Amino acid sequence: MEHYYINIHHQENGDNEVHTSSCTFLPDVKNRKYPGLFLSCHEAIPEAKKQYPTANGCYHCSEACHTS
Repeated sequence: MEHYYINIHHQENGDNEVHTSSCTFLPDVKNRKYPGLFLSCHEAIPEAKKQYPTANGCYHCSEACHTS
């Protein structure tokens, strides 16, 4: 299980990246939301999309759920 966080600020391409708690690109506390604890990004992304429809997996920590 891993804690996942959503970057509340859009990337240049419009995505809100979803990161694990151990990601080196995890935004600071003021710039993220916590959707919960999940087994994988495949569970975390659908939950994140409920709040941020443009949620996308981080290339570095959630590569299996990253789309370009």
